[in-house]
Amino acid sequence: MSEKLQKVLANAGVASRRQIEQWISDGRINVNGQVATLGCRVDEKARISIDGKPFRWQAKDSDRARVLLYHKPEGEVCTRSDPEGRPTVFDRLPPLKRQRWIQVGRLDLNTSGLLIFTTDGELANNLMHPRYEVEREYAVRILGNVTKEIMESLKKGVKLEDGMAKFDDIVDAGGTGANHWYHVIIKEGRQREVRRLWESQGVTVSRLIRVRYGQNILPRMLRPGNYQELSRKEVEAFYDSLRSPSVAKNKKNRVGRA
Repeated sequence: MSEKLQKVLANAGVASRRQIEQWISDGRINVNGQVATLGCRVDEKARISIDGKPFRWQAKDSDRARVLLYHKPEGEVCTRSDPEGRPTVFDRLPPLKRQRWIQVGRLDLNTSGLLIFTTDGELANNLMHPRYEVEREYAVRILGNVTKEIMESLKKGVKLEDGMAKFDDIVDAGGTGANHWYHVIIKEGRQREVRRLWESQGVTVSRLIRVRYGQNILPRMLRPGNYQELSRKEVEAFYDSLRSPSVAKNKKNRVGRA
């Protein structure tokens, strides 16, 4: 049975579906000696090459998606390599033979917490796609006076330089003075969006930790710089959460209310 080229390559962990579609548009992928086009369908007999390098079809027993939960420490960059020589989030991941780890979203240099890696490009694409509205939850330490009016404004919506943005929920997590924490939930992944939303209200984010992505919570015992691989059952539950949006958005999953 044939499938779309971008789906086959994404499922094999080559890259995200969006990235592969761009490669096809750029003429970087050949199928059976011809430049591939968007909409091209392939089966296991197809000869596929990317930038002149042959793509190897995987055996069925290696098709199972793998998913890692990684506790990113501050100071690591979310790229495979860094021209400045800084440590990257890929440095400590387990090696793969015929697949590659695909990063789900990003965290900036000074943000720590949960990052998800998978070998399934289709899963990665779905987790980042706006139509699934996958929740991201952050623990935020704030410097400055956060009034009721500020919280209402942040939930109603604030105009940033790249458009309107808002938090879907804000929970006061306690603390006093320079050590006051809040938990916020957002369904987008724009660059530095959480920080920019708070800064638009004249307060400063002194620490930012992502504690949840969808139904996956940062394990309390997972130390910064370490990873935890999901079991087959947990991976299946992850897929199910995308098929049923109510699971991904269930308030019982919200750490700030635990």
